[in-house]
Amino acid sequence: MSQTLELRRKSFRLQDQELAPLAPGRGNCIASDLITREGQKVAFMYREEPDSELDSGWRFISGLESEEFMADVDNHAICDCNLVANFDPEIVPLLDAPVGVIFEREDGTGPFVEVLDFVVPRE
Repeated sequence: MSQTLELRRKSFRLQDQELAPLAPGRGNCIASDLITREGQKVAFMYREEPDSELDSGWRFISGLESEEFMADVDNHAICDCNLVANFDPEIVPLLDAPVGVIFEREDGTGPFVEVLDFVVPRE
């Protein structure tokens, strides 16, 4: 996904002046529009090798996305990790985890648990 996603300005559900500094300086990430535009919480998050020096490597998904939704790069945004943290502060303690880690919420709710038996598909 990240190789074909271009940086373009999108309007998010929260504006810059509404954001609390929950995860400042963490860099950019890729997040589903269901999080950044609809305000859903994160249900699945993983960290891959960053695409650039501004990229944290974090990827955030709400868990409500269909395959068709995920396949359309226009349904994802490059944004600051702090934006996602403002929608779901429970991600903040996990943001220092190393590249390669995967976390999910069982059934999309509850606390995050590390996933050890899943490999993120690559394009």
